[in-house]
Amino acid sequence: MSTHNAVPRRVLLSSLTAAALAGGGQRWALAADAIKIGMPVTLTGALGSIGTQMRQACEFWAKQVNASDGLLGRPIELVIEDTAGNPSNTVRKAQEMVERSGVRLLTCIVASNEALAVAPKLTEWDAIFVSGDNGDGRLTGESLVPNFFRPNTSGPMGTRAVALWLRDSPMKKFYGIGMDYAWGHNSMDVFAAEVKRAGKEFLGAVFSPTGTKDFSPYITKIRQSGAEGCYLVLAGDDNNAFLSQAKQYRLGDKIQLLTEQVDEGSINAVGDAAVGLIGGSRYSATLDNPANKAFVAAWQKEYGRLPQMFEGDQYQSCIVLQAAIEKAGSIDAAKVRSAMENLIVNSVKGRVEMRACDHQGEQAGFVVKVVKRPGMEHPVPEVVATYPADRITPPCNQMSYDN
Repeated sequence: MSTHNAVPRRVLLSSLTAAALAGGGQRWALAADAIKIGMPVTLTGALGSIGTQMRQACEFWAKQVNASDGLLGRPIELVIEDTAGNPSNTVRKAQEMVERSGVRLLTCIVASNEALAVAPKLTEWDAIFVSGDNGDGRLTGESLVPNFFRPNTSGPMGTRAVALWLRDSPMKKFYGIGMDYAWGHNSMDVFAAEVKRAGKEFLGAVFSPTGTKDFSPYITKIRQSGAEGCYLVLAGDDNNAFLSQAKQYRLGDKIQLLTEQVDEGSINAVGDAAVGLIGGSRYSATLDNPANKAFVAAWQKEYGRLPQMFEGDQYQSCIVLQAAIEKAGSIDAAKVRSAMENLIVNSVKGRVEMRACDHQGEQAGFVVKVVKRPGMEHPVPEVVATYPADRITPPCNQMSYDN
């Protein structure tokens, strides 16, 4: 790679720096049988901020594992490439990882359209792909392939949590704006169905191209819709731009802004423009369970701050992958696939069960509201509702709900 934004083709966390933390630098340095995990991740472009979070989560996890005698007694090596969010780049770079570097385990792919492009190649590559944030419901529905697994909250699941909260809301009319690609359309379809199921009115939606800078025409349409609530399916720079411009146009004074996912990275970027936003959260640093408390403490010691949503969600996926490999005693794709099905892990988000029927991780759902607290540098998301896994996870291979 020759551009100035290029990411080194290979990041070897099992080299001397990580190995020294394990107190066995010579052993790791001489190891030739590292477990290689491919990360074709978006680090530049509109979704680069999300990819950066996910990469850091993987690096943190690998560093922890390498400092504790490795995985199956072997060091972890992360093979990292920047895809810039382009699906064809993602397929090409993932294939290079498989063919040139011997990678058989993939994670950290950011956008759902990238994941949908990679999934059909997994059998040919004899590789396992464990999602860390991909939301499109089709990945565990009509587009499911045997070697794909999703331990993270899907788009329909995040939307479902918000929809359940809205059932008790006095708001009756809703509009939406989503990113104009797979995840945006999929989540908006689920939201529209859930609004109608609740006996309320979905007035329509607009979709903005990824990388949109000027949201004023969309804000005008939202204002003119007559909606009481507007549902956002936006992420990264697009989400930040919309929230900043929505505050400038005082959209939140008239319409309650709702979102599938409240991301601390966006909150920190836009500040007060996020205050009052209500939405789903795939992960919160405030979740009260032993695994999360240990994770947060270790993360704070390493980075001097709390982990953010995409960091927590990707870290959980790494833990699930680790548990499957340990159960399989191998990184062979068939053995890992078998071990992953019906695997139960208690991780940072509590209990996660990887369903054999569609490879979706069953887990609780959370709704948060962004508030400003005295003494806090940035607004913070506070959990306002928690829903059990059986109300959040759709039936097998489906993107909609029966009740």
